Amino acid sequence: MADPRLRNLKIQTGVVKRLAKEKTVYEQEVVKQTEHIEKMKADGKDEYDIKKQTEVLEESKMMIPDCQRKLKDAHAKLSALLEETAELHESKEYSDAKDQAAAVQSIVAN
Repeated sequence: MADPRLRNLKIQTGVVKRLAKEKTVYEQEVVKQTEHIEKMKADGKDEYDIKKQTEVLEESKMMIPDCQRKLKDAHAKLSALLEETAELHESKEYSDAKDQAAAVQSIVAN
């Protein structure tokens, strides 16, 4: 991996992959936390505890648009890098980057 462009591709691919995973985790956390709050309400738990759990839920909800924005920016950067390094199309790093860009395309489109 002597070409620094390959290193940049690998780094940017990792960034996109991490941000996509982070967004997914926050979305799962929102679902899990919502279910937890509903269970607490059904069990008649203390209002203060429910309020605190609701605050945790709201924090998770606020992180999703931030992750979406970061992912969109990283995807655009990766796409631009793929265009700049098209002559490296035979390398593993290039194909990995192209696969990752395609995998998150639907997430970024939302």
